[in-house]
Amino acid sequence: MPFKAHLRRFRRAESNCHRFTAAFVTVGGIALGVLLGVTVSEVFWRYVLNDSLVWAEDISTMSLTVVVAAAIAYGAGEGSHVCVNLIARFWGRPVTRVTDLLARLLGLGVTAMAAYALFSHGSCGLPCGAVTSSISIPHTPFYYVLGTALATYGLLLAAQALLGLALWESEDPNEPVE
Repeated sequence: MPFKAHLRRFRRAESNCHRFTAAFVTVGGIALGVLLGVTVSEVFWRYVLNDSLVWAEDISTMSLTVVVAAAIAYGAGEGSHVCVNLIARFWGRPVTRVTDLLARLLGLGVTAMAAYALFSHGSCGLPCGAVTSSISIPHTPFYYVLGTALATYGLLLAAQALLGLALWESEDPNEPVE
C-alpha cells in the first residue's frame, strides 16, 4: 500500500478519535449541570429548610466522576494535558521525535491497563459491593464511562504515534507547541 494511503488512514483515525473525544463534552456538560443542581439544592435544603438531602453526596460523587472522565477524554483531544518541552531546547528535534514516540507508547500502555482494570472491576458490580453508601447507586456504569474515556485517550495516542511514524522526516502535527 502506498505511503499516502497509510497517511490518509492515520489522519482519518486521528480525526475520528477527536470526534469521539468531543462527544465527551456533551456528557461532561450534562454531568456538570447535574452537579451544579445538586449543590444548589443541598445548600437550599441545608441552610433554608434546616435539613439535608440524603442522596446529595452520592449524586455529586457520581456526576463528578463523569465530569473527570469527560475532562480526560476532551483534554486528550485538545492537547491540554501538561507538557514540558525541555528536551527540544537542549537536544533538538531528532531526539524529541524518539521521546515523543516513547511517551505515546508508554501512555498507550498505561491507558490500556487502566481501561482494562476499570472494565474488569466495573463488571463485578453489585456482588462486589460497588455501590454508593447512601442510596446504593451501582458504580458499574461509572467505571465504564471512565474506562471508555481512557480507552479513547489510548486510541488517540496510538493514532498520534502512527501518524508521527508516518511523518518521521517531516513536521509532526501533534508536536507540542511552545
